[in-house]
Amino acid sequence: MKKIILDFESKGDNFKELVQEAFNKNILNFLVSQETFKEFEKIERVMLYSKDPNIPSEYLIYDDKKKFEKNLINESLSNKNSGFFIELTSKEDEREIIELSKTECLDFIIVSAKDWKIIPFENLIAELHSNDTELIAVADSIKEAELMLKILEKGVDGVLIKPEEVDDINELKKLLQTEIHIDLTKAKITNIQNIPEAERVCVDSTSLLNIGEGFLVGSTATGFCLIHSETYETQFVSSRPFRVNAGDISSYILVPDNNPERIYRTKYLSELKGGDRVLAVTSKGEARIVSIGRVKIETRPMLRFELEVFEGDKKILISCICQNAETVRLIDTSGKAKSVVDIKIGDNVLVHKGPGATHFGTVIKENIIEK
Repeated sequence: MKKIILDFESKGDNFKELVQEAFNKNILNFLVSQETFKEFEKIERVMLYSKDPNIPSEYLIYDDKKKFEKNLINESLSNKNSGFFIELTSKEDEREIIELSKTECLDFIIVSAKDWKIIPFENLIAELHSNDTELIAVADSIKEAELMLKILEKGVDGVLIKPEEVDDINELKKLLQTEIHIDLTKAKITNIQNIPEAERVCVDSTSLLNIGEGFLVGSTATGFCLIHSETYETQFVSSRPFRVNAGDISSYILVPDNNPERIYRTKYLSELKGGDRVLAVTSKGEARIVSIGRVKIETRPMLRFELEVFEGDKKILISCICQNAETVRLIDTSGKAKSVVDIKIGDNVLVHKGPGATHFGTVIKENIIEK
C-alpha cells in the first residue's frame, strides 16, 4: 500500500479544515512540529512523524548522519522507527541514499529533489526496491505526487506533501485507489438492428491494452457492454493494441469519478478528447485508469444490439451501438472476444448493470426512462 504523509509542521488559515478532511478520507500519516503536535496528541489512530526527538511521535526523522549514528546508542531513541531526510542535488547524494538504505537501521528515507527528479528517483527505485527501506519522495504538487508514485511503474513507496486546499486531500485519496473492481454479468442479445450510417468514435489510449480488456460502453445508463480493444492481429488489419472502437457519438462510456467515494461516472463518447481518462476493464472486472491520446470520429455503418439482463426476477433492458466491422468485438461469458458480425440473437455477452439514472454523468436517485 502506498503511503501519503501530510506535512502539518505549520498552521495555515485552513489548517483545521485540512486536518478534518484528512480524517474524513482516512489519510492519517502526519509530519508534525512542536507547533502542531498538540493538535494530534490525544488522537489514537494517527501515525505521527517528527524531526524533533522531544516529540513523542511514532517515527523520528534524522537529517544528520553523525547524529543518527550517535543516537542509535541511545536506547530510548534506538527503539523508535527511524527515517532519514536528505536533499538530493548530486550523484554523490544519490549514492549516499543507497548506502543509507543498506544499513538496515532505517525504516524509510525521505528524499527531496529540487532540480533533477525523474532520473534520480528511477535510479533509487531500481536500487531500493529489493530491500526493506521505504523510499518517500517530497512532492510539491498533486501532479508531482502522482508522477512519483508511478515512476518505473513500481513508483516510490510514498510521498510527503504539504496540502494547500481541501480538494488536495481528495486528489491524494484518489492516488491511493490502486485496485478498482467493476461487477460484470451476462446479458442475452434479443435483437440486432442495422444502422446504415452513424458517427463512430475510436478511442486511442496512451497505454497498451491487453487481450480480454476494453471499455464499458452503452446507449443507456441501465447497462454497458464490454467492448474489446483492437489487440488482435488479422490477415487484413494490423492490431491497434491502444484502441477501442467504442461506438456511436451518443453512447455513454465509463470514466473515473472525481469523487473518491464513487468508482465511476459516465461521459458521452462525443465529449471525449485527448488528455481525458477512461476506465479500462478486463473480462474479470479488474479496472484501471488510462489516459486518452486521441479520439477519431468518422461516419460508418453500425449495428444496434438490444440485450436483457436480470436482477433477481426483474428484467433490465440495455442497448449498445457498435460499428459493423469484423475488428469490433464484444466479450462472451467465457471471456472470449467475439466479432460483432458473428454475434447472433440468443448469444450471451458480458455487461455491467448501470445505475439507471445519471445527471451530467453523475449517478442520481431518480426515475428516468431511456428507450
